[in-house]
Amino acid sequence: MSLNGHVAFITGASQGIGRACALRLAKEGASVAVAARNQEKLNESVGEITSVGGKAAAFALDVADEEQIKSSIKAAIAQFGKVDILLNNAGITRDQLVMRMKRADWDAVLQTNLTSAFHCIQQVIGSMLKQRWGRIINITSVFGQMGQAGQANYAASKAGLIGLTMAIAREVGSRNITCNAIAPGFIETAMTAPLGDELKQNAVKQIPLARIGTPEDVAAAVAFLASDDASYITGHVLSVNGGMLMG
Repeated sequence: MSLNGHVAFITGASQGIGRACALRLAKEGASVAVAARNQEKLNESVGEITSVGGKAAAFALDVADEEQIKSSIKAAIAQFGKVDILLNNAGITRDQLVMRMKRADWDAVLQTNLTSAFHCIQQVIGSMLKQRWGRIINITSVFGQMGQAGQANYAASKAGLIGLTMAIAREVGSRNITCNAIAPGFIETAMTAPLGDELKQNAVKQIPLARIGTPEDVAAAVAFLASDDASYITGHVLSVNGGMLMG
Protein backbone atom coordinates (compact mmCIF):
# COMPACT_ATOMS: atom_id res chain seq x y z
CA MET A 1 0.00 0.00 0.00
CA SER A 2 2.82 2.40 -0.82
CA LEU A 3 1.91 6.07 -0.55
CA ASN A 4 5.26 7.33 -1.81
CA GLY A 5 4.92 10.68 -3.54
CA HIS A 6 1.61 11.56 -1.91
CA VAL A 7 0.88 14.34 0.58
CA ALA A 8 -1.70 13.97 3.35
CA PHE A 9 -3.38 16.72 5.34
CA ILE A 10 -4.82 15.48 8.63
CA THR A 11 -7.01 17.46 11.02
CA GLY A 12 -7.17 16.64 14.72
CA ALA A 13 -3.71 15.12 14.36
CA SER A 14 -2.24 15.96 17.75
CA GLN A 15 -3.54 12.88 19.56
CA GLY A 16 -5.66 9.75 19.34
CA ILE A 17 -6.91 8.60 15.98
CA GLY A 18 -5.47 11.55 14.06
CA ARG A 19 -1.98 11.06 15.44
CA ALA A 20 -2.07 7.31 14.78
CA CYS A 21 -3.17 7.99 11.20
CA ALA A 22 -0.36 10.50 10.68
CA LEU A 23 2.22 7.97 11.87
CA ARG A 24 0.74 5.20 9.72
CA LEU A 25 0.51 7.25 6.52
CA ALA A 26 4.07 8.47 7.03
CA LYS A 27 5.16 4.85 7.50
CA GLU A 28 3.54 4.04 4.16
CA GLY A 29 5.61 6.79 2.52
CA ALA A 30 3.34 9.83 2.48
CA SER A 31 4.48 13.30 3.44
CA VAL A 32 2.18 14.41 6.23
CA ALA A 33 0.80 17.83 7.20
CA VAL A 34 -0.52 17.48 10.73
CA ALA A 35 -3.03 20.06 11.91
CA ALA A 36 -4.63 20.72 15.28
CA ARG A 37 -4.89 23.37 17.99
CA ASN A 38 -2.10 22.03 20.21
CA GLN A 39 1.21 23.09 18.66
CA GLU A 40 3.31 21.26 21.26
CA LYS A 41 1.67 17.90 20.62
CA LEU A 42 1.88 18.47 16.86
CA ASN A 43 5.60 19.10 17.16
CA GLU A 44 5.97 15.81 19.04
CA SER A 45 4.22 13.96 16.20
CA VAL A 46 6.42 15.65 13.60
CA GLY A 47 9.52 14.75 15.60
CA GLU A 48 8.49 11.11 15.80
CA ILE A 49 7.89 10.96 12.05
CA THR A 50 11.06 12.75 11.02
CA SER A 51 13.20 10.73 13.45
CA VAL A 52 12.59 7.63 11.35
CA GLY A 53 13.13 9.36 8.01
CA GLY A 54 9.59 10.50 7.26
CA LYS A 55 8.48 13.93 6.09
CA ALA A 56 6.06 15.96 8.19
CA ALA A 57 5.17 19.52 9.13
CA ALA A 58 2.88 20.97 11.79
CA PHE A 59 0.15 23.55 11.21
CA ALA A 60 -1.63 25.10 14.20
CA LEU A 61 -5.30 25.09 13.28
CA ASP A 62 -8.71 25.47 14.86
CA VAL A 63 -11.01 23.87 12.29
CA ALA A 64 -13.94 25.91 13.61
CA ASP A 65 -12.30 28.93 11.95
CA GLU A 66 -12.73 28.97 8.15
CA GLU A 67 -9.92 31.46 7.62
CA GLN A 68 -7.49 29.29 9.59
CA ILE A 69 -8.43 26.33 7.40
CA LYS A 70 -7.75 28.36 4.26
CA SER A 71 -4.38 29.65 5.46
CA SER A 72 -3.19 26.31 6.84
CA ILE A 73 -3.99 24.32 3.73
CA LYS A 74 -2.51 27.06 1.54
CA ALA A 75 0.68 26.87 3.62
CA ALA A 76 0.77 23.07 3.38
CA ILE A 77 0.42 23.18 -0.41
CA ALA A 78 3.14 25.83 -0.57
CA GLN A 79 5.47 23.61 1.46
CA PHE A 80 4.72 20.22 -0.08
CA GLY A 81 3.52 21.23 -3.54
CA LYS A 82 0.08 19.65 -3.23
CA VAL A 83 -2.39 17.87 -0.97
CA ASP A 84 -3.84 14.73 -2.47
CA ILE A 85 -4.98 12.87 0.66
CA LEU A 86 -7.34 14.65 3.06
CA LEU A 87 -8.32 13.11 6.37
CA ASN A 88 -11.11 15.01 8.13
CA ASN A 89 -10.69 13.69 11.64
CA ALA A 90 -11.11 16.67 14.01
CA GLY A 91 -14.07 16.29 16.32
CA ILE A 92 -15.52 17.38 19.66
CA THR A 93 -18.41 16.41 21.92
CA ARG A 94 -20.74 18.61 23.96
CA ASP A 95 -23.07 15.98 25.38
CA GLN A 96 -26.46 16.79 26.88
CA LEU A 97 -30.05 15.60 26.67
CA VAL A 98 -31.81 17.42 23.84
CA MET A 99 -34.26 19.16 26.19
CA ARG A 100 -31.31 20.79 27.99
CA MET A 101 -28.88 21.19 25.10
CA LYS A 102 -27.79 24.76 24.52
CA ARG A 103 -27.79 26.18 21.01
CA ALA A 104 -24.12 27.11 21.43
CA ASP A 105 -23.22 23.47 22.08
CA TRP A 106 -25.21 22.34 19.06
CA ASP A 107 -23.49 24.92 16.85
CA ALA A 108 -19.99 24.18 18.17
CA VAL A 109 -20.25 20.46 17.45
CA LEU A 110 -21.73 20.91 13.98
CA GLN A 111 -19.13 23.56 13.11
CA THR A 112 -16.16 21.48 14.24
CA ASN A 113 -17.30 18.03 13.17
CA LEU A 114 -19.17 18.71 9.93
CA THR A 115 -18.77 22.23 8.55
CA SER A 116 -14.98 22.05 8.90
CA ALA A 117 -14.91 18.99 6.66
CA PHE A 118 -16.80 20.92 3.98
CA HIS A 119 -14.31 23.80 4.20
CA CYS A 120 -11.27 21.49 4.09
CA ILE A 121 -12.63 19.67 1.05
CA GLN A 122 -13.17 22.97 -0.72
CA GLN A 123 -9.57 24.00 -0.09
CA VAL A 124 -7.90 20.77 -1.30
CA ILE A 125 -10.15 19.81 -4.19
CA GLY A 126 -8.36 22.08 -6.66
CA SER A 127 -5.05 20.34 -5.99
CA MET A 128 -6.67 16.94 -6.47
CA LEU A 129 -8.48 17.91 -9.66
CA LYS A 130 -5.27 19.32 -11.12
CA GLN A 131 -3.50 15.97 -10.95
CA ARG A 132 -6.63 13.83 -11.37
CA TRP A 133 -5.95 11.81 -8.24
CA GLY A 134 -7.23 12.24 -4.72
CA ARG A 135 -8.40 10.54 -1.57
CA ILE A 136 -10.86 12.20 0.81
CA ILE A 137 -11.55 10.29 4.02
CA ASN A 138 -14.00 11.47 6.65
CA ILE A 139 -13.99 10.06 10.17
CA THR A 140 -17.61 9.62 11.18
CA SER A 141 -18.85 7.40 14.04
CA VAL A 142 -21.00 4.37 14.79
CA PHE A 143 -23.26 6.86 16.57
CA GLY A 144 -23.81 8.65 13.28
CA GLN A 145 -25.30 5.35 12.09
CA MET A 146 -27.30 4.26 15.14
CA GLY A 147 -27.74 7.39 17.25
CA GLN A 148 -26.92 7.87 20.92
CA ALA A 149 -28.95 9.35 23.75
CA GLY A 150 -27.44 12.59 24.99
CA GLN A 151 -25.53 13.12 21.75
CA ALA A 152 -28.05 14.62 19.36
CA ASN A 153 -25.50 17.18 18.17
CA TYR A 154 -22.65 14.67 17.82
CA ALA A 155 -24.80 12.01 16.11
CA ALA A 156 -26.25 14.60 13.72
CA SER A 157 -22.79 15.89 12.80
CA LYS A 158 -21.47 12.40 12.16
CA ALA A 159 -24.53 11.37 10.15
CA GLY A 160 -24.06 14.55 8.15
CA LEU A 161 -20.51 13.50 7.34
CA ILE A 162 -21.87 10.31 5.79
CA GLY A 163 -24.18 12.29 3.51
CA LEU A 164 -21.37 14.68 2.64
CA THR A 165 -19.13 11.73 1.80
CA MET A 166 -21.60 10.28 -0.67
CA ALA A 167 -22.34 13.64 -2.32
CA ILE A 168 -18.65 14.43 -2.84
CA ALA A 169 -18.01 10.90 -4.12
CA ARG A 170 -20.58 11.47 -6.86
CA GLU A 171 -19.25 14.92 -7.73
CA VAL A 172 -15.58 14.04 -8.23
CA GLY A 173 -15.52 10.33 -9.06
CA SER A 174 -14.98 10.97 -12.77
CA ARG A 175 -11.69 12.72 -11.93
CA ASN A 176 -10.20 9.67 -10.19
CA ILE A 177 -10.90 11.13 -6.76
CA THR A 178 -12.52 8.91 -4.16
CA CYS A 179 -14.38 10.01 -1.05
CA ASN A 180 -15.07 7.53 1.73
CA ALA A 181 -15.92 7.54 5.43
CA ILE A 182 -14.74 5.43 8.32
CA ALA A 183 -17.13 4.84 11.22
CA PRO A 184 -15.18 3.84 14.34
CA GLY A 185 -16.98 2.21 17.23
CA PHE A 186 -15.66 2.31 20.78
CA ILE A 187 -12.01 3.38 20.46
CA GLU A 188 -9.57 3.99 23.34
CA THR A 189 -8.77 7.70 23.00
CA ALA A 190 -8.63 10.84 25.12
CA MET A 191 -12.32 11.34 24.31
CA THR A 192 -13.30 7.98 25.84
CA ALA A 193 -10.66 7.88 28.60
CA PRO A 194 -12.81 9.71 31.21
CA LEU A 195 -15.58 7.11 30.92
CA GLY A 196 -15.89 4.80 33.92
CA ASP A 197 -14.71 1.19 33.98
CA GLU A 198 -18.27 -0.07 34.39
CA LEU A 199 -19.41 1.74 31.26
CA LYS A 200 -16.42 0.39 29.32
CA GLN A 201 -17.10 -3.15 30.50
CA ASN A 202 -20.73 -2.87 29.45
CA ALA A 203 -19.63 -1.53 26.05
CA VAL A 204 -17.31 -4.49 25.52
CA LYS A 205 -20.25 -6.83 26.13
CA GLN A 206 -21.91 -5.32 23.03
CA ILE A 207 -18.84 -5.92 20.85
CA PRO A 208 -18.53 -9.41 19.28
CA LEU A 209 -14.73 -9.11 19.09
CA ALA A 210 -14.82 -8.51 22.87
CA ARG A 211 -12.38 -5.62 23.05
CA ILE A 212 -12.22 -1.86 22.75
CA GLY A 213 -10.60 -0.70 19.53
CA THR A 214 -7.33 1.20 19.24
CA PRO A 215 -6.41 4.25 17.17
CA GLU A 216 -4.12 1.96 15.18
CA ASP A 217 -7.14 -0.13 14.14
CA VAL A 218 -8.63 2.98 12.54
CA ALA A 219 -5.29 4.06 11.07
CA ALA A 220 -4.98 0.75 9.23
CA ALA A 221 -8.35 1.35 7.54
CA VAL A 222 -7.34 4.90 6.64
CA ALA A 223 -4.10 3.68 5.07
CA PHE A 224 -6.06 1.20 2.96
CA LEU A 225 -8.60 3.75 1.71
CA ALA A 226 -5.79 6.19 0.91
CA SER A 227 -3.97 3.63 -1.23
CA ASP A 228 -4.34 2.48 -4.81
CA ASP A 229 -5.64 -0.82 -3.43
CA ALA A 230 -8.89 1.04 -2.73
CA SER A 231 -9.11 2.77 -6.11
CA TYR A 232 -12.52 1.23 -6.93
CA ILE A 233 -14.12 2.10 -3.58
CA THR A 234 -15.95 5.40 -3.19
CA GLY A 235 -18.99 6.68 -1.34
CA HIS A 236 -18.51 3.88 1.16
CA VAL A 237 -18.73 3.86 4.96
CA LEU A 238 -16.21 1.40 6.39
CA SER A 239 -17.17 0.28 9.89
CA VAL A 240 -14.28 -0.26 12.31
CA ASN A 241 -16.30 -1.23 15.33
CA GLY A 242 -15.52 -4.84 16.26
CA GLY A 243 -19.01 -5.89 15.16
CA MET A 244 -20.80 -3.44 17.48
CA LEU A 245 -23.10 -2.53 14.59
CA MET A 246 -23.60 -4.77 11.57
CA GLY A 247 -25.47 -4.37 8.31
